[in-house]
Amino acid sequence: MTFARESLPFVLVPGLLAVALVALGVPGWSLAAAAVALATLLFFRIPTRSFEGPPEVLVAPANGLVTRVDSVVDELVGQGEMHRVVIFLSVFDVHVQRSPVAGEVVASRHSPGRKVAAFRPDAGEVNESHLTVLRDSRGLLFGVKQIAGLLARRVVAYQGVGSRVERGQLIGLIKFGSRVDLMVPSSYRIEVQKGDRLREGETPIARPDSIS
Repeated sequence: MTFARESLPFVLVPGLLAVALVALGVPGWSLAAAAVALATLLFFRIPTRSFEGPPEVLVAPANGLVTRVDSVVDELVGQGEMHRVVIFLSVFDVHVQRSPVAGEVVASRHSPGRKVAAFRPDAGEVNESHLTVLRDSRGLLFGVKQIAGLLARRVVAYQGVGSRVERGQLIGLIKFGSRVDLMVPSSYRIEVQKGDRLREGETPIARPDSIS
């Protein structure tokens, strides 16, 4: 397991405070500050993930709870109506995102916005978000939308337009509670449902109708 580089400023402050409190002779408060530093560091953890299934199978882009499976039309992704899987991330979930498919980043768009609770139905429209559109070797398009939540301070995207990514490769991070939407072509069959828990880069989430 490794940790995202974005963790440094969040872990450094309580870590230094813990050291200072030891020097001041208040070990109890020092332990409390150290616990905050450790909990924050764990929030930025990057566990080892892998999936050895067929290359056409999509893996979950995020760790968390499936709260909705429906259909949407997103002009930024294109291809008409698409399946959408909405994943809610609590503060206890892994908060890095991974590419669901191998391909090329053909669009990367950040949208400023509010920070209402990520579980609200309108969070995807009003909150700060970042949409990454991926094109696979067959020319199909897939959208991964990172959405800030009530406690999220920033959405971070690692891959820009023109970047080539492998399935399961890191593509971003959301700092604290948040939501991730995956948009999939209608030719795919969604293999998860509301209430399922996913592991990013590991849980198969969809596959083409032509593959059983």
